[in-house]
Amino acid sequence: MKKLLLSLVVSASLIACTNQGTKPSFDLNNAKKEIEAADKEICSLLSKGDSVGAANMYSSDGKLMVNNMPSITGKENIASFWGGFTRMGGDVSLTTLEIWGDENLISEEGLFEVKLKDGKLADKGKYIVLWKKEEGKWKIHRDISNTDLPAATK
Repeated sequence: MKKLLLSLVVSASLIACTNQGTKPSFDLNNAKKEIEAADKEICSLLSKGDSVGAANMYSSDGKLMVNNMPSITGKENIASFWGGFTRMGGDVSLTTLEIWGDENLISEEGLFEVKLKDGKLADKGKYIVLWKKEEGKWKIHRDISNTDLPAATK
């Protein structure tokens, strides 16, 4: 009996010692909360007209890819795009549907709506955002969206 008890104590000690040096596992649920908080922050920045703040949500090599125009690269160009958007006025809402990934890169699938100052729906659609961990924070690495509304006809 003493040998069995001693074996259990030694085994428990070895397990405790080997677990001390391991890094904590990645928590996707916590990352989802961080991504959703970042989504709320960018919506808030845009509603306040802070296009520079919105551009700073992107990684150093981030890209914005929207309908009917080439990819927008560089924070200055992204800020310029969002500046034009904010001058039109209105609000953006984002709804995360699903995320997947690891501690370095997260993919987010979601829905967006854009409403004008008077509350009228200006656009709605879907998006995929790749989030990249940069300087300890999740930053938008690739941002692509497309509308669900029919194409305008002349």
